[in-house]
Amino acid sequence: MLRTSGLTKKFGGLTAVDDVDFALEEGELCSLIGPNGAGKTTFFNLLTGVLTPTEGTIEVRDGGEQADGGWRDVTDATPYETASIGLHRSYQITNVFPTSTVLENVRVAAQAATNDAAKFWRNAGAFERHVEEAYAILDRVGLADEAETTAESLSHGAKRQLEVAIALAGDPDVVLMDEPNAGVSSESVGRIIDLIEDVATDHAVLLVEHNMDIVMNVSDRVVVLNQGAVIAEGEPEAVRNDPTVQEAYLGGYEAGSLNAESDAESGTEPEEGAA
Repeated sequence: MLRTSGLTKKFGGLTAVDDVDFALEEGELCSLIGPNGAGKTTFFNLLTGVLTPTEGTIEVRDGGEQADGGWRDVTDATPYETASIGLHRSYQITNVFPTSTVLENVRVAAQAATNDAAKFWRNAGAFERHVEEAYAILDRVGLADEAETTAESLSHGAKRQLEVAIALAGDPDVVLMDEPNAGVSSESVGRIIDLIEDVATDHAVLLVEHNMDIVMNVSDRVVVLNQGAVIAEGEPEAVRNDPTVQEAYLGGYEAGSLNAESDAESGTEPEEGAA
């Protein structure tokens, strides 16, 4: 569904993403892990058109019948273009319209994914199908009862659920989830895990998550970045036991509480340019 070849991003003398070959298969839930500054957020920003690669290519399978198997080059695509062909993202920092209702946040996202996007500010009643889609998504993520609540009134955990709901609008093929558990209370962790697993039932998912128990429990495959380069990948147990990964990131990690972040990482990743 998504693949990169030789993907590289340099900020002056700093190489934030270093010659990464990556592929996400249909129906796969792959987790991307690594220490602070490993390049995870920069990698996400390259995939979604926020940043332009210094070198390498990014391709998305668009479901066509072309001779090349339906792969579309999106290396230089804008965020709007990547979203329009089915590559959606939730953010590490909650990114919603705070004074709009939960329903309106998702309805606008659903509308933006269609040709109705140019009619952005018309009455929502004129776009009944977008409203219906929004209600269906809210029901899926567990926010149907909060449809008329303003986004700023939600708990932090519910805002993370809303972020995922917005990413699901327009029925993307690939969903990139950037730390959906960040800042979530221990009581909400189980809901976030259930949501990640539910999204993965009918989407290819690339997940960045610092809670290693979540990663080890939900992932089909784990890819480890360190200093911008892939140092290991494979099934969760194999990655967990890899000496290189232990040294670079996991340290003394042992399976334990789903409510505790990995001892190897306790903060958020720096902004682009420091990743």
